[in-house]
Amino acid sequence: MATPLKIGFLGAGKMATALAKGFINAKLVTAKQLIAADPFDAARKHFTAETGAKTAAANLDAAEAATVLILATKPDQVAAALAEISGAFGKNHLLISIAAGVTLAKLEAALPAGARVIRVMPNTPALVGAGASGFALGKNATAADAELAKKLLSAVGVAMQVKEGLLDAVTGLSGSGPAYVYQFIEALSDGGVAAGLPRDIATKLAAQTVLGGAKMVLETGVHPGALKDQVTSPGGTTIEGIHELEKGKLRATVMSAVRAATEKSKLLGRG
Repeated sequence: MATPLKIGFLGAGKMATALAKGFINAKLVTAKQLIAADPFDAARKHFTAETGAKTAAANLDAAEAATVLILATKPDQVAAALAEISGAFGKNHLLISIAAGVTLAKLEAALPAGARVIRVMPNTPALVGAGASGFALGKNATAADAELAKKLLSAVGVAMQVKEGLLDAVTGLSGSGPAYVYQFIEALSDGGVAAGLPRDIATKLAAQTVLGGAKMVLETGVHPGALKDQVTSPGGTTIEGIHELEKGKLRATVMSAVRAATEKSKLLGRG
């Protein structure tokens, strides 16, 4: 029989808790197969309350109890966390890092030679099971490691394997993208209010419209432009609205936002 999967979290914050809940809900593991390490008592108590899994104060405890370790600390805490577990990190371990901006080279340099490492760029909708993640393999990670990472990340959304050099673009698009979407939802709601709708109704309609449009793209596989054309009748209301969006350079502005965020991510990574 295959050895049961045991997962340890280095850090027990919101994203770690969301991932753990996703793994359990997808029946990939049970709570007994999870452990989270965090120096803060409040974080440990919240993780246990949400997942039923045990926790520890020391990262070393997680490394000794699990073979898959998910690095979920803040970037400035990564070096200390890896230094703590380095002596216990063996050939059977796999490190999956969701620490923003920490390169594979830095992760591998902090662990014993031959360490298997995967770097992930998740986004905050993972907290509600609708995340979009990109992940890149370290030089020693295997195809089986990639398959496992995709399976785990898919429990809280969708996951795409990319080269590490493209993770900055993933950051600019899906990492920062939720903020762009929130602004668009707010703008739709403002438009509804300007047209006479109560704020609560306008916001719910706006959010549901964005959700519905996204589901249409994902579930039909039809190009967004073609779906737009299906809504746009000759001489109708929608083409009038789209004309205003084009005059405001919506598409060009969104493209520029993704590119700007990507360049900023590259700059932060060099720092």
